[in-house]
Amino acid sequence: MKQRFDSQPTNTQMIEGRNAVHEALRAGRVLDKVFLSRTDDDSMLGFLGAKAKEAGAVVIRCDKRKLDQMSETGSHQGVIAFAAAREYATIEDVLARAQDSGRPPLIVICDEISDPHNLGAIIRSAEAAGAHGVIIPKRHNAGLTAVVEKASAGALEYMPIVRVPNLVAAMETLKEKGVWIYGTGLGATSNLFETDLTGPCAIVIGSEGDGIGRLVGEHCDFMMEIPMLGQIQSLNASAAAAVVLFETVRQRTAK
Repeated sequence: MKQRFDSQPTNTQMIEGRNAVHEALRAGRVLDKVFLSRTDDDSMLGFLGAKAKEAGAVVIRCDKRKLDQMSETGSHQGVIAFAAAREYATIEDVLARAQDSGRPPLIVICDEISDPHNLGAIIRSAEAAGAHGVIIPKRHNAGLTAVVEKASAGALEYMPIVRVPNLVAAMETLKEKGVWIYGTGLGATSNLFETDLTGPCAIVIGSEGDGIGRLVGEHCDFMMEIPMLGQIQSLNASAAAAVVLFETVRQRTAK
């Protein structure tokens, strides 16, 4: 079992990697402590250290081996920060954000995405596509770990995450608010590129192995398929999410 570093604050979230820490600072996230490798003393680490001190964080130079012991991702790039534990958003927060943006709601629903790298990549694509929020279930899904933060390349700082006990109930709440639910995967009745995604929509992305669960699939308003021309007839969950999200962007920005 990995030993925890003695100086690690309690009730905090670990943020690892240069991009993730930089975006946390840029977004105004309050950092408690920032640990920098003293053996990787380059300009980027110096910049992060200076910015962290300006923001009021305690900056500690330490041996790279200490960072290796602390790291959850195995790739800290010479910097690990600790911030107050992130608060989850609500569905109401996400819908209010969509209203403020002046664009129809665009929401991603993750159905049992257990791989934190995939969840981080989905959050990154969602933020880049202008989505208003990501919904994840409390059980059988990756949470907001340091691995997810790093895989999102800083996008997690800008993307509201809603964590719900029951995805179906959350989907029904969205429907009551006028949001259509679009599933992806087996049982599709329409082609992604022939599906109108310009209105209020929530896109369900299924798990890496089994896709969308039966009950969740039954509560989708539409099921779409991504056309495949090769011998492989499936995509990684995060790749599928990116394809659907940017088809939505294409439709919404078409003139």
